[in-house]
Amino acid sequence: MAPDIAAPDLTQRPPRSPRVKLGGLVLLPRMLDKGRATLVGKNGDYCYDCPMDKRLLAFIGIDAESVKQQLATGKGDGEMLEWIQGNCETPREPWEIDQWSAYHAVRAPGDSETRGYFDGLIPESAKEREDITSWFDVLDVDDHVSFGGKA
Repeated sequence: MAPDIAAPDLTQRPPRSPRVKLGGLVLLPRMLDKGRATLVGKNGDYCYDCPMDKRLLAFIGIDAESVKQQLATGKGDGEMLEWIQGNCETPREPWEIDQWSAYHAVRAPGDSETRGYFDGLIPESAKEREDITSWFDVLDVDDHVSFGGKA
């Protein structure tokens, strides 16, 4: 019998903000939410192993399938962090994690083609907002608007 997986229902609410940290890593709690929800078929429009997840996974040196296998055992966030720290290809120093997380918290499109794509992701109701400048900003506002909030 498979263990119970405490998975969020991402058809009813968004995953945690990309800004939320676990072990100092931004994106990690969000990725874990999407992974758990995917395992139980409650991921809605959210994709586990998306490009942002891939950036995080590359930084910590773990592959998406291995993380998913661990999530399937029912591990909680603390247990997942411990497993990641014990199984990553390149253990990271706290300063590296801080710098990586700080960079990604403000990372914005770096070229005009990507900027066009980015602008297309901003919900129509938020087109006049000037404070949506980073990838995390667009994810947060999209999550909010997708579940009935106003931009």
